[in-house]
Amino acid sequence: MKIGIMGGTFNPIHNGHLMLGEYSYRSYRLDQVWFMPNGNPPHKAGISTSYSADIRARMTELAIQDVPYFRLEDYEVKRQEPSYSYQTLEHFKEVYPEDSFYFIIGADSLFNINKWMKPERILKVCTILAAFRGDKDNSEIMNRQIELLKEQYGADTDIRLLSSPLMKVSSHELREMVSEGKSISGLVPETVEQYIKENGLYR
Repeated sequence: MKIGIMGGTFNPIHNGHLMLGEYSYRSYRLDQVWFMPNGNPPHKAGISTSYSADIRARMTELAIQDVPYFRLEDYEVKRQEPSYSYQTLEHFKEVYPEDSFYFIIGADSLFNINKWMKPERILKVCTILAAFRGDKDNSEIMNRQIELLKEQYGADTDIRLLSSPLMKVSSHELREMVSEGKSISGLVPETVEQYIKENGLYR
């Protein structure tokens, strides 16, 4: 199978995340897209993710429950220690050796991936799909970065651009909106909006 992996804190998950997953699925004819909430992300060590991984995973589960080719992947949620992307991707490749993995990242991450822990091991076990939003990102600059990464990590490095629209909302902005009593209707799935209300999150 061809499997896309989207990692993130999903605090909360919103329609922009789902849109990117959908575009990945369609553009590269994936069989599944796994939404993988971070349990203990090393890049946010010492920074509160507001709510436990279980709560964020539940919101993710609610958001994707009606899409048959979306799946909640709780591998990192269950880990106590910090989870590095190279470890997670190598684990999946070991458990599912016959499958091909497509790691979905934002444009910003494309320019910072060489600062990640052991990027050469990430690039060895998966294809990178770097989100490209035409009204925000410059494809020429992104393609230049891809060529630089191929020079650095090898010609067989597989990095591709993923065209998707820009949804002008972030999880941080959504948390602020909820704390200020503003409606987030239309920005997150109704199931997620209801879960946030029922549990008094971000108040």
